[in-house]
Amino acid sequence: MALSELEKERAAPDGPAGIEPARRHGHWIDHWEPEDPDFWHRTGARIARRNLIWSILAEHIGFSVWLLWSAVVIYLPQAGFDFSINQLFWLVALPNLVGATLRFPYTFAVPRFGGRNWTVISALLLMIPLALLTACVANPDTPYWMFLVAAASAGLGGGNFASSMANISFFYPDRRKGFALGLNAAGGNIGVSSVQLFVPAIVGLAIVGSASGLHLENIALLWVPLALVAAAGAYFFMDNLTEARSSFRDQVAVARLGQTWVMALLYVGTFGSFIGYSAALPLLMKTQFPQVHGVYFAFLGALVGSAFRPVGGWLADRIGGARITAAVFLAMTVGVGGVIWSVGHQRFGPFLGSFLVLFVLAGIGNGSTYRMIPALYRTLAGGQDCGPVALAVSRRHTAAALGFISAVGAYGGFLVPRALGMSVSNTGGIGAALLGFVVFYALCFALTWWCYLRRTVLASRMPSLAYANV
Repeated sequence: MALSELEKERAAPDGPAGIEPARRHGHWIDHWEPEDPDFWHRTGARIARRNLIWSILAEHIGFSVWLLWSAVVIYLPQAGFDFSINQLFWLVALPNLVGATLRFPYTFAVPRFGGRNWTVISALLLMIPLALLTACVANPDTPYWMFLVAAASAGLGGGNFASSMANISFFYPDRRKGFALGLNAAGGNIGVSSVQLFVPAIVGLAIVGSASGLHLENIALLWVPLALVAAAGAYFFMDNLTEARSSFRDQVAVARLGQTWVMALLYVGTFGSFIGYSAALPLLMKTQFPQVHGVYFAFLGALVGSAFRPVGGWLADRIGGARITAAVFLAMTVGVGGVIWSVGHQRFGPFLGSFLVLFVLAGIGNGSTYRMIPALYRTLAGGQDCGPVALAVSRRHTAAALGFISAVGAYGGFLVPRALGMSVSNTGGIGAALLGFVVFYALCFALTWWCYLRRTVLASRMPSLAYANV
């Protein structure tokens, strides 16, 4: 009986350099040369694609669990939990704070345990926040501090992004990284939209079908079997790359590079905005437009933002990441202006439209900034003509930087809801926070131009940026 395609890949013997990957026990691949055209077209593309598919699923479930509280909090008062608006914003923001922090160790986990192995572990860890959420909402006497613990545990889902992106970056050649990373990230980001679409639907069914009111404890159970499927798929169909192994010293070396911190700040502006707005939008709709059932439209923001992330990577591959990123920040200042006007005039349609524009821009910016990262580290390693040793180092630095920058950027997901919550508490509205966002986007635009678009930078400090297409 002929071997299946997967079995052939698993049994592939050592071949000539650049032709076949050398495999060993435990789903480890010892030889991986995606930059070699023969290797890539013969076996590399197929293996990379399979790993990308299961990575997307696992990351999608992780994002869903991470942002689950953003959709649940709006029903807590109706379920009998007497929390203030500021307390509800804390429950929305805390998972983002913990998730951002966990992205640092999750990035280090890929070179330590292997991308496939850590995907299995991280998917199974999602059982913890799902169980705690169920326990909290099932008992109307649950204290607020327990809700904070449960919300914090949802940060486990946020860590998945860093390990997933770091892992997938090893599988693809530089010329295909922009689209592959954008697709991987978009598949995960859509998990936010899934939560904000299905939770209101589940709650609506609970209200119609039960005389006793809401049963929020049933919400988390929907994602339990999906997390188990993701863990099983990663276990059977994903691979570990020996090339991805590196020491802790190699990993933290990227933190000493100024370019890492510049990109991290820009990513706060793009991804931090995406995840922060995603977390806060349902609660904003509920508080700013209580007369409108706007929560049913909240999923659209994360959906369009996720859908446009690969577009940002694709545009960056062709036009240059810095040009796209700068244009995004400039346009986001206008988008926030639209939100300010619509809230002041109590117009829900323009409010939703302005936020959808912001989500589209944030999605494009996510893709373009992430495309800049491998180009920058390839440039720092010597550019297009760097040798195999320097190329391997640039790949490890790229993977570490992807995780590090994603971790710093995710703190925006905490800062945005907290800024909005504090603005409501101190001023009675969200206008002060929105003005602060405008100032920040203007600073990000100036930083992008200063570091990557000035002709003096291209001509003197980093001449090989022309190759990098930054």
